[in-house]
Formats: sequence, structure tokens, C-alpha cells
Amino acid sequence: MAHATIVKLGAPGNNPITSDLEGWKVVEGSPTMKTWIQYTSADGSMISGTWMATPGSYHATYTSYEFVHVIEGRLTITPDGSGEAVQLAPGDAFVVEPGFKGIWKIEEKVLKHFDIKLK
Repeated sequence: MAHATIVKLGAPGNNPITSDLEGWKVVEGSPTMKTWIQYTSADGSMISGTWMATPGSYHATYTSYEFVHVIEGRLTITPDGSGEAVQLAPGDAFVVEPGFKGIWKIEEKVLKHFDIKLK
């Protein structure tokens, strides 16, 4: 039987992606984001890393599953339509499912770990 591989993620590197993510559009304020992809699976079906965003609001559209663990900051996520707002703070973990559309309001600078299933 083959042994599973463990990949420990270190601190984010010096070269983050600084453009807004695909499907994310600024709707309030002048927020900025940085994304560090720290792991990509061999088959390209999953990525993991760290994301940081400054205060303001984005309208986000998801096409993939994302698991999130909030490290720093505070945010409120409100789904479009009749969805109720969800307040999140350090230590909170959650999943966003494909098809989600809604507002991510960054209230205090957010730092999070993420895992995204691409395929």
C-alpha cells in the first residue's frame, strides 16, 4: 500500500496574486486582495493557500467548492435573494458551494486559509 503524502503549508511567499479573483467585483469601497496559492494537487483538481482582503465589499460568484478557515479579521457574507447574512470571525470555518452568489463585506482586514476543489 502506498503512503499518503502530507504537505505542510508554510508562510505565504513574496509574490501574491494581486488582481481580484475571477467572479469577484467591487461593489463598495476600495478593497484590495492578495492570493497566495501554496499547493496545487498533482492532477490540478485542488488548490490550497492563503487570501487577504482589506475593508470594502465584493459581489462574489462561485463555480467551485471552497473550504475557508478565518485566521484574522471580520466579515459578513450575504447570499443574493432571501439568504440571511452570516457573520464570521477568527477561528470560524465554513464551506461555500458552487453556484453561490452574494456579497462578501470585509469589515476588518481578513486573512484566511482556503481549499478550492476545481474539478
